Amino acid sequence: MYRTHTCGELRLEHVDTAVCLSGWIQKIRNLGAMTFIDLRDRYGITQLVVAETAPEDIRKAAAELGREFVIQVHGKVVERASKNNKIPTGEIEIIIERLQVLSRSEVPPFTIEDHTDGGDEIRMRYRYLDLRRQAVRKNLELRHRMAHLVRNYLDSFRFMEVETPVLIKSTPEGARDFVVPSRMNQGQFYALPQSPQTFKQLLMVAGFDRYYQIVKCFRDEDLRADRQPEFTQIDCEMSFVEREDVLGIFEGLIRHLFKEIRGIELPELPRMSWQDAMEYYGCDKPDLRFDMKFVNLTAAAQTKEFAVFNSAEYIGAICVPGCASYTRKQLDELTEFVKRPQIGAKGLVYVRYNEDGTLKSSVDKFYTEEDLKAWADTCQARPGDLLLILCGAKKTTLPQLCELRLEMGNRLGLRDKDVFKPLWVVDFPLLEWDEETQRFYAMHHPFTSPNPEDVDKMESDPGAVRANAYDMVINGVEVGGGSIRIHETGLQQRMFDCLGFTKEQAEAQFGFLLNAFKYGAPPHGGIAFGFDRLVSMFAGLDSIRDTIAFPKNNSGRDVMLDSPSEISDEQMKELAIQVTSH
Repeated sequence: MYRTHTCGELRLEHVDTAVCLSGWIQKIRNLGAMTFIDLRDRYGITQLVVAETAPEDIRKAAAELGREFVIQVHGKVVERASKNNKIPTGEIEIIIERLQVLSRSEVPPFTIEDHTDGGDEIRMRYRYLDLRRQAVRKNLELRHRMAHLVRNYLDSFRFMEVETPVLIKSTPEGARDFVVPSRMNQGQFYALPQSPQTFKQLLMVAGFDRYYQIVKCFRDEDLRADRQPEFTQIDCEMSFVEREDVLGIFEGLIRHLFKEIRGIELPELPRMSWQDAMEYYGCDKPDLRFDMKFVNLTAAAQTKEFAVFNSAEYIGAICVPGCASYTRKQLDELTEFVKRPQIGAKGLVYVRYNEDGTLKSSVDKFYTEEDLKAWADTCQARPGDLLLILCGAKKTTLPQLCELRLEMGNRLGLRDKDVFKPLWVVDFPLLEWDEETQRFYAMHHPFTSPNPEDVDKMESDPGAVRANAYDMVINGVEVGGGSIRIHETGLQQRMFDCLGFTKEQAEAQFGFLLNAFKYGAPPHGGIAFGFDRLVSMFAGLDSIRDTIAFPKNNSGRDVMLDSPSEISDEQMKELAIQVTSH
């Protein structure tokens, strides 16, 4: 056998035991009379010793070893004289009695340690080496454990895991599809699924009343830290349920994960309407780890001859506690921050509520101290606080104020990765209007049911219809979302009408689902969680990349495989794709 134990399990109780270990050499320390070798495998590190009295063949073999060599050793466990309390095996070491090199290694392109000297690009190019680092391996171990907990939890509620197809039909709604040409049906294309949405609804029609799948999905979108072209969802659907049934089961799932992984007992999750989230936080995924809710100062501030405010549709403020002492330089930095192109504000107004009770602002020319005090009172400010104010069209000012609020949260250290504030955001708009195409689009997808109270508005005022939908948000990140689905053919057709689909278009794209509904569809609803995002949050990471074994870079490339890549002219001809000159 290659090993009797792993490199992470030997302890003092194994002293005097004859053992065999195999693994990679992490480090070699040659002290002349003795040589110490750190041997690593997935389970940990064990120190090996080439003793001063070791046979000449072992000393000679040890002298030729290098980092990342794969070796097998036989030896005896002894108690270490100089113990290392930083590793679980730090009280013992192995006196080598036999040593065999199983595989030699070239010098790695970066050091394979927690604090490596390798940049992102080179680590991604040699990802199989990067995965040897404990810091990365722990993320994948966490991912494995979370998947196991999810499966056990859902199994306890009688959910059934069902695999759905990967080669499906392309639909124009939603994000861009990845398409796959068909050789056997030339000129036609499959799409890779953005989600198993229609299949899980068909499973409900088929009577599989509780379905789940930890499933790969694909979206051809521009990338950022929390996006990859292929990602993993915890995808779930239930029959004979209302919204509260779905929220109860999956709030329970998240609380179960926090308890088992983080040891945190979450209280019952609060609910917030989409309208309130936008009004008070400027986005539909508010970070509740800190306060600074928006205050509408429009009526209070449009009282004097300050043209900037008087011409604004909306004037909003945040109250930043304890920051009245901000210097002019710091305030100028904040002004430049909100004027960045990606935020787009034209300027920033501030009011210092000084510790002595006086108020000083950048608009003293137009407003008295009594005016400023009224603003401060409206914002529930206290002496020592700072008001930051933006104005303009409400639709653009709210997200600008959101970015400013998050920036202040960062500057004040209020966005602690070890503090978690989850909530449900509910009552989203069913539809959103696009000025460019002059039509409504589904905010979630075309199968989301309207709020029962708003069904009568679908034809008369479609923009006012609320969706029977819900998102779970944790610390400003949407980690999951879903809805109660439409299960009646008539209501589904009304939804298609709102979206501007002709009957022919609806039949061509979704006829299979509409036909299935004719044969008895149960009321049903579901949710999908971004598994990569959840794992990265539990691991305390900003990016999902290190929770994925073989991720793509920010350009959507796998630099290790050099993919995507060109294919041969012969393959192009087989697929009936026109061959162009290179």
